[in-house]
Amino acid sequence: MPLNHFVTLGRSGLRVSPLCLGAMTFGEDWGFGSSVGESRAVIDRYLGLGGNFIDTANVYTKGHSEAILGDFFAKRRGSRDRVVLATKFFGTLYPGDPNAGGANAKSVRAACEQSLRRLRTDYIDLYWLHCWDALTPIEETLRAVDDLVRAGKVRYLGFSDTPAWKCSQAQTLAAWRGWTPLAAIQVEYSLLERTVEGELLPMARELGLGVTPWSPLKYGVLSGKFTRANRGKPGLSRRGAWVESALTDKAFDVIDALGKVASDLGVSSARAALAWVQAQPGVSSSIIGARTVKHLEDNARALEVRLKPRHLEALGAASKPALDFPAAFIEASGAFSSGGCTVNGRTYPVLPMQPASDKERW
Repeated sequence: MPLNHFVTLGRSGLRVSPLCLGAMTFGEDWGFGSSVGESRAVIDRYLGLGGNFIDTANVYTKGHSEAILGDFFAKRRGSRDRVVLATKFFGTLYPGDPNAGGANAKSVRAACEQSLRRLRTDYIDLYWLHCWDALTPIEETLRAVDDLVRAGKVRYLGFSDTPAWKCSQAQTLAAWRGWTPLAAIQVEYSLLERTVEGELLPMARELGLGVTPWSPLKYGVLSGKFTRANRGKPGLSRRGAWVESALTDKAFDVIDALGKVASDLGVSSARAALAWVQAQPGVSSSIIGARTVKHLEDNARALEVRLKPRHLEALGAASKPALDFPAAFIEASGAFSSGGCTVNGRTYPVLPMQPASDKERW
């Protein structure tokens, strides 16, 4: 599957590539990332491979990421309308100003105008709430972004890093009030972060929301660069504590299993890890970051990888998460409700507490 085998995002008609180009590290303003030249080369190559979906945020590299994208498309006449350009609001670029961040109406409108200026465009294709703002009523946020859609400044809406119950509330309110509904959610999802399978992913499937996983390689931990043999070796990553905190014993168990699957398929660990995320139910387009063109090209080839059932089983077992209640209870409830039956291809045993004959039934 190449990048130009597009998928619709949730129940919307928006067509996006199955891998989205993440621009979080465009610019070196955070002390790591891609230079302006490297960033432009990565964008150019992504488009050349057939990709059309690019994701950034107002706060990425202190606003430089949006500016790099804006300059790139401004110099290529007609190219802006050929891409799905997504950015986010919530984060502040003005520390000390209480209304410069968050999701209140004042902040949302100001952030949108500033993003439009940096992106050098008059509309944003997909506008994400970067994180739930517990200090702002969700009705206020929804009305503010709906106004942006009606004004023609935004085309589609999504929520990132927001609890499932709040996403559900927002989608229900939007339907009730006639406001613009959410098209998708953005969540961290990888072999090392699967807790979203408890609430967020089932919610997205039920409500028709597309899912765009971020950090499917867990900050590069699943890229194949990190192994038990080089554990603790300095200089392996420029992201420091982000990566170090993820390199647990459990993570190395997953890395070992991933390495075996990748070796069996003759592909890189990064490709195998991305293929696993893309194979999960409900996933629309995974967000991939790439510091260099070489990284991008390798990651894009994950779309060529087809994991076999034994690979999925091995990776699933190594990375199985502990989900919040009542996930495990519900998973085990099939025998409670359908003991002795086969439903949708799954056979449930009879529990000792259940009647084994009519004589045992009151």
